[in-house]
Amino acid sequence: MVGKILKKYKSLPVQVRASFWFLICAFVQKGISVITTPIFTRILTTSEYGDYSVWNSWLGIVTVFVSLNLYYGVFTSGLVRYEEDRTNFVTSLESLNFLSCFIWLIIYLFTKAFWNHLFSVNTPQMLSMLLMIWTTSIFNFWSSEQRVDFRYRSLVAITLIMAVAKPALGIVLVLNSQDKVTARILGLCIVEFVLFVPLFIHQRIKSKQFINTKYWKYALLFNVPLIPHYLSQVILNSSDRIMIKNMVGSSEAGIYNLAYSIALIMTVFNTALMQTIEPWMYIKLKHDQAKDITKVAYGSFALVAMLNILLIILAPEIVTIFAPPSYQSAIWLIPPIVMSVYFLYQYTFFAVVEFYYKKTQFISAATMIGAAVNLITNYVFIKMFGYQAAAYTTLGCYILYVVFHYLFSRKLCRENLGYEIYNSNLIFLSSVGFLVVAFISMALYINSFIRYTVLIGIVLLMIAFRKKLTFIVKNMLAIRKESKNG
Repeated sequence: MVGKILKKYKSLPVQVRASFWFLICAFVQKGISVITTPIFTRILTTSEYGDYSVWNSWLGIVTVFVSLNLYYGVFTSGLVRYEEDRTNFVTSLESLNFLSCFIWLIIYLFTKAFWNHLFSVNTPQMLSMLLMIWTTSIFNFWSSEQRVDFRYRSLVAITLIMAVAKPALGIVLVLNSQDKVTARILGLCIVEFVLFVPLFIHQRIKSKQFINTKYWKYALLFNVPLIPHYLSQVILNSSDRIMIKNMVGSSEAGIYNLAYSIALIMTVFNTALMQTIEPWMYIKLKHDQAKDITKVAYGSFALVAMLNILLIILAPEIVTIFAPPSYQSAIWLIPPIVMSVYFLYQYTFFAVVEFYYKKTQFISAATMIGAAVNLITNYVFIKMFGYQAAAYTTLGCYILYVVFHYLFSRKLCRENLGYEIYNSNLIFLSSVGFLVVAFISMALYINSFIRYTVLIGIVLLMIAFRKKLTFIVKNMLAIRKESKNG
């Protein structure tokens, strides 16, 4: 039996094997992060957990400025564009990234007091942030190159080592330190330095050319105009925790971050689903078969909505497992954040159309509007109603975000296809229906008997419609096969 499975696995094309292992890596990385959350919530106070989550939020924002996100789309595009001189292209962009990180390090060292006060961090935490921006960039450059060439063995090995080593070292350092927040950060920093710097050195040895101004110019002209978009994305995802800490306190930021972390469990499934569907959507658009996207989109929306509802219903039990009683108020924050995750999944279906027709200005406009509204509403409503309001402003902004992307994609479909891929009324009614059921599920927290009855009802409903659910899953598998052949 095992021999047959191995034989069949070895007969698969390298692209299929690589996709499988890349998917496993994503699940393991996020899975271990989820599994270790209950440990860190118990060895860190809510205030310490909040300080760490805010540091993480600042890391995302500072990364955009320091690294210029050079390892994003411009890098993958360049790997294909300059395939004949790939090694020198890679080292040139790594050198540009290193130079940018070094310049910012010098700026920081001469103005430490300003930055430490602005970010509410100490010097070791800030130096760790700058070092991690560089080391993470090294890994992202290297991993992108591995993915393009379907070289998955080394990537899988390093990813798995990193996924285990980061939390393991973090737990040891936190338990043996007075400054537990800095210890948690150093646990991440040390692992990345040990694993990723050798990759940087290896690339230097391979290449004979560290600097090529042609590649620098190409990368900067492509990426610098996208900085507002990248920054807006990070702000939309991270500003709430920073504002909660500054306006309310670190403890409340920690409670909010726990709710956010639990809600993001769904993103593991969503990302895996989209990694299958997204390439297939591009193929359908390319071959003028966009109508095939419709049924798949609606089926996956229903599947994701159902799983989100289950997560909302089980939130009280999940919080009890994930954290001590001091975090219990996170229960009421999970539903709106989970709803936001659903709309974030929906957005991808509309954004693919914008990316395919190269209308990135639409994407930037929608993201910047969403981020600006999020900052304003957070400031107003956190003051009025407390830190819990941030969960609802996030939901509102993601709904607005989806609406803008939907309208833009509909415009592009009319102009380029002559018809709309999605039915406006169906999208609207299904979204409203999801929100109504989600808020009703949240209201059931006050009565466990009714909540468990509803939960049993949903499970029975899933059993009754198991053929339909099986059909959706089979569709996903067929899509994966078709996207490989396409």
